[in-house]
Amino acid sequence: MTSAVAAMPRDLARQTTRPLRTYIEASGLRSLVIGPSKDPNAKITVLLVSPEDGRSVLAVKAPTTDGAARAVEGEADVLLDLSKLELLELADTIPHVVDAVDFNGRSALVTNALHGTAMTTTYLRWRHTASAARVARDFEAVARWLGEFQRATATDAAPLDLDGGVRSRLRVRFADDEHLDDDLRRLEELYERLRQQSVPRTAVHGDLWFGNILLDEGEITGVVDWECGAVSGEPVRDLVRFALMYSLYLDRRTKPGRAVAGHPGLHADRWGAGVEYALEGSGWYPELLRQFLGRGLARLGASPSVWRDAFLAGIAEVAAFTDADEFASRHLELFRRVAPGPQPRPKVVRGGIS
Repeated sequence: MTSAVAAMPRDLARQTTRPLRTYIEASGLRSLVIGPSKDPNAKITVLLVSPEDGRSVLAVKAPTTDGAARAVEGEADVLLDLSKLELLELADTIPHVVDAVDFNGRSALVTNALHGTAMTTTYLRWRHTASAARVARDFEAVARWLGEFQRATATDAAPLDLDGGVRSRLRVRFADDEHLDDDLRRLEELYERLRQQSVPRTAVHGDLWFGNILLDEGEITGVVDWECGAVSGEPVRDLVRFALMYSLYLDRRTKPGRAVAGHPGLHADRWGAGVEYALEGSGWYPELLRQFLGRGLARLGASPSVWRDAFLAGIAEVAAFTDADEFASRHLELFRRVAPGPQPRPKVVRGGIS
């Protein structure tokens, strides 16, 4: 029924023969369909579950557009590359490629199913994010997993580079925005400060938010959705993405205009208020976030003092690369609210610069 990982070709389109329905029927497993996201290039996830004990055995990621199909094939490539590394126990927290099947003329990826409860479930529980102890446990679990993952995959150090095509993508995506030049100058200045630091290149997940993390008894048992991953990349991206997305939804369960429980000074008064609070506020949560970023940077060999620049760069990255245009626009506006204005350009006068 299952294929050896080593035998999987990198081009899923050439591997795909059996339709998904036929594959499910032949497996003897029951299917549980998880609806697609609201992203323009959505994927449908199908869990194949044992009829005996109800445990998930396989997971199928089926693309609904050509863009989604390219993302799924990219994820397969990343997972195959990761399977060749010496990850020891960490390998059990990363999906393994099992097969590829046809879904309406596009290639769907089959992996083993990882066990655990999505951090989303605990995050959205009543008053979970109001508790300093519970939130600290979430950050500690991610810091442990990320530290081990980065140590296991580290290669030579290089200047810290959080651009990675962000500015060029913003130029295209927001070409008609009259304020974009100022945004790009802000980014140029903070990227220049960040490049003064040096960190190793490591494997990168690329979208390490709590929705892609599985937990069991406070430990990470799985990290899924590796579409934006790379076997060698900029490790600070993962550090920043988790902190950013955890902050973004702090007011999710709070009615507009109300104070957010457990976070003095934070009100659900506008989109991104949690991120502004993390950057500018005082109290246990902003302190926890800064410690998480600072310690992660120090572990990688960078100065903890650049945590803010790295965090701002993470906001710009989402604005550049997220599929959803509205989500991108909101992040660009958020970047403008929290990033310091660019320094004035020096005036060129006869005989020099003033």
